[in-house]
Amino acid sequence: MYLQIVLAIVVGYLAGSVPWGLVLTRFAGLGDIRKIGSGNIGATNVLRTGRKDLALATLLLDIFKAGAVAGLFWWGASKNLGFLAGFMAVIGHNFPVWLRFKGGKGVASSLGLMLCMTPVVGIETALTWLVVAFAFKYSSLSALVAMTLAPVFAIFAASPSAVVCYAALALLSIWRHRSNIRRLIHGTESKISFRKKHAR
Repeated sequence: MYLQIVLAIVVGYLAGSVPWGLVLTRFAGLGDIRKIGSGNIGATNVLRTGRKDLALATLLLDIFKAGAVAGLFWWGASKNLGFLAGFMAVIGHNFPVWLRFKGGKGVASSLGLMLCMTPVVGIETALTWLVVAFAFKYSSLSALVAMTLAPVFAIFAASPSAVVCYAALALLSIWRHRSNIRRLIHGTESKISFRKKHAR
């Protein structure tokens, strides 16, 4: 049992620490994504390069890496180990050893964990993000609202383990978004655009 816990922690962390946004943009010849926009390695910042295809690929891979490792340990061991492995994947995304522990904010990876372990909660969380994003055009606000509501959704649709895990992820997300929260308060946060930009 102790070996399984250690494996869930190590494998989950390493899987989550793969910085797909950085990898994809470098292979596409766009340079270092950390020097563009917000400096984040996630899909929202990749979108600021103008490459919607790379942003979508980053989003899907960040979702997949946490969901896959959570599913692997759930199937191979237990549901609680699935939650642990998925949680560690989010930690790996936020603090990747390859990037001196300076990573993304883990929203997509958190969603991947939810979609795998508790699909109803995952769908509710994703829909919350979309509604807030289309209403207010702030990715950070959408993430904060969605992540904060995830453990609430889990109370009605999942196990106590899910509630605890998602509450921890919500607190982590709030802490990782602290600079965004300050900008939202001061009205200086960048908005996201869902429209295609035309060259002048």
